Amino acid sequence: MKALEEVVRRNRAGEAVALTAVCSAHPDVLSASLLLAGEAGKTLLVESTSNQVNQFGGYTGMQPADFVGFVHRLCDRLAVGRDHVLFGGDHLGPQAWRAEDAASAMAKARDMARAYVEAGFSKIHLDCSEGCRGEPAQVGDELAAGRAADLAEVCEAAAADASAISYVVGTEVPPPGGARGGGTHQPIEVTTPARAAATLDRHEAAFRARGLEAAFRRVAGLVVQPGVEFGPDHVDLFDPSVPDELSSALAGRPGIAFEAHSTDYQPDTVFAELARRHFAVLKVGPALTFAYRRAAYALDALVRLCRPATPLRPLPQFMDELMLSYPDHWRAHYSGTEDAVALLRHFGYADRIRYYWARPEAAAAVADLEAAFDALRPADPVVLQHFSRHVAERAQALREAGHSPAKSLIFAEVQSALAPYLAVAPGGQGLDQGR
Repeated sequence: MKALEEVVRRNRAGEAVALTAVCSAHPDVLSASLLLAGEAGKTLLVESTSNQVNQFGGYTGMQPADFVGFVHRLCDRLAVGRDHVLFGGDHLGPQAWRAEDAASAMAKARDMARAYVEAGFSKIHLDCSEGCRGEPAQVGDELAAGRAADLAEVCEAAAADASAISYVVGTEVPPPGGARGGGTHQPIEVTTPARAAATLDRHEAAFRARGLEAAFRRVAGLVVQPGVEFGPDHVDLFDPSVPDELSSALAGRPGIAFEAHSTDYQPDTVFAELARRHFAVLKVGPALTFAYRRAAYALDALVRLCRPATPLRPLPQFMDELMLSYPDHWRAHYSGTEDAVALLRHFGYADRIRYYWARPEAAAAVADLEAAFDALRPADPVVLQHFSRHVAERAQALREAGHSPAKSLIFAEVQSALAPYLAVAPGGQGLDQGR
């Protein structure tokens, strides 16, 4: 994980650089991201979470080795060098099995951590902050650090070369995919320097207690809450006018920087400011699948505009029926009137619709839609009714590179959301961030 170490070194030395971490298993989102990173000569950190990919398949049906193979096949198909990609395991801990007792959940977490390392994931986020059955919702630093050290010991033993692993720790961790639930929006609590320093101290002590001093020296990141978050219908925007006090928590630890989760939907200027405040990893996921959904719905609208008699069912209607038939992925995340929830299912920032695109019936519906659009080839001013000029121009370049008209627009929409992140990533060339 020398690339992460180098970014942390440069960041701590005062450069406003940060790795872009894409957390998604959607093939079009990953394809768009890989293409943009390859074009710009940037390294992309591709991450999967413990409930997304694990030894039982997670909700994607992929084990860690499957996920690595899946991304590598995308690289090969797109002619993007595999050396542009690093793999990170996010929220590795008992979180996916928190409904079970601690002994059972931790046993599964150990097996999962081992599988991630053996598959070639080299950036490991140890997140043991959430309680298991019979425990508080948040267990606190002492227990979380002890469990993190437990999993680190498993990772060290499983690695062919332990020196290639970098760890990220942190107990003030936003939930995967943004704030949970609905109801009244509560202000977020920004991590204090004292809390951040205490978290590092407790993890260092827990690692030392297991004889893992060498492993702790490879802790490269600490997840903290800088003041960015999103929920179903709101975004907590970072306030750059607030003085940077949090960086003081890193004093005396030159090999460690911060990692920011839930940075989705922030203004473009925020990412460079976070990098200046020693956030060396910026994580994004739902904002990219949000862009994917926006593009897919735009294609649907264009097909109906150009061919009103199309036999295709409207994609929003199709997806709504699918979500209503299988409500587990969204029901606990949205609240309000029936009409409000109906809109959030499709357009909420939490983007719970992202769990449904991989279903075979949804994938088939999108494939039919893309084929219908590709057969139309609408004129540019028609396309501009549903896509920005910047996205349309970017799509034109992708078409010239051999991608289909529909895929080009989808990729371009996703890349428009990703470009501000890669703009602060080190190496390569600058990116056109026009919107």
